[in-house]
This record gives sequence, C-alpha cells and structure tokens, in this order.
Amino acid sequence: MTDARFFQAAATWDQRYSAPEFVFGTEPNAYLADQAGLLQAGKKALAVADGEGRNSVWLARQGLLVDAFDISPVGVDKARRLAREAGADVNYHVNSCDDWAWQAKAYDYVVAIFVQFADPDMRDRLFANMVRSLKPGGCLVLQGYTPRQLEYKTGGPGLLEHLYTEDMLRAAFAGLRIVDMRSYDAQLNEGSRHSGMSALVGMVAQK
Repeated sequence: MTDARFFQAAATWDQRYSAPEFVFGTEPNAYLADQAGLLQAGKKALAVADGEGRNSVWLARQGLLVDAFDISPVGVDKARRLAREAGADVNYHVNSCDDWAWQAKAYDYVVAIFVQFADPDMRDRLFANMVRSLKPGGCLVLQGYTPRQLEYKTGGPGLLEHLYTEDMLRAAFAGLRIVDMRSYDAQLNEGSRHSGMSALVGMVAQK
C-alpha cells in the first residue's frame, strides 16, 4: 500500500512505540482477560491493531492460534520480542486495518481493543470486515472509550467522533447476538497511555 496516509499513520505510531518501555504495558486488557472463559484452546483468533502485542501474546498463552497485525513496524517488532520472551507463538504482520487481507469466516475470535484511531468512515469499514471474518458461532470482543472519557482525559483519541456508545455499537453489530454489553468507569493501569479513571464500554457479540 502506497497511500500517503498509511505512512503518516505508521510514522505517528512508530514514534509512540519508540519508547524503551511498553507504552500500553505488557499485561492484557482487563476486559479481554475477563473473557477467558469464552476461549477454547486450538481455535483461531485475530488481534486487530495489536500494537506492542500485549493482547495477542495473552491470547496465544490461552492456547489459541493467533494472527495479529498493526500499522507500526516498531510496534510489531516489540510485539515479536514480547512473544519470544513469553514463549508465545503469534503470527505477526505489518498492515493497516484497510489493507489487512480480510478473509470471510476465518476466525473463531476477533479481538479489537481501543482501536479508536479510526474515524467514522474507517470504523464502518473495519467493523464490517471484523464481522465478515468471523466464523458462524465466532465471537467479537471489543473494548473502547465512551464520550465521557473526554472529561477524564486519561487516554484515547480525544475526539468525540472516534468514541463509542452502546447505541452505536448495537447498531453497528446488529447482525450479531450481543452476549455482553456494559458501560462503566474503571481505573486503568495499562501503561503510560491508558492510566487513571476511565469511561469504558465493553462488548462481546456472537455471529
């Protein structure tokens, strides 16, 4: 992909991930970890915009066969290092959400944690692709910030149109069965960029 927007976005995230520490930490997202009981070893999972690998590594350690991608080569390099150190086998790729080779009915689980860099148009494409890539019976696990996060300012894009509400998610995933949907405030301690009291929404939906 040669679109200039790809290189701009990659450079932005490369700069963020160039810090020696893992800027979102090395532990999985708390909402994702709460869904451990849904996961069946040997099934296939996709970690969308996986950054430095904290969630894909955790998924692999649950016994899943994991593909993961991120737009940042620096982030993916750190993810590979984290996976090696954890003894986890993850199939990593450098791709944007638009140029990932989405395949229909390919995954038992699709995981999208704080993919809120996407503007509404990109988000529509991304959400449609995530649904398409799920196998029948497969589950989508998603976490994001709600508009109240603009008051907390403890992470996220700081742009209202990039944030999630329950109504928006229910409409976007109307073709799926909602297994869990909750909006709540919680203290996050997920690296330096997700730190402090936060306004969150979590969703599990089944195809």
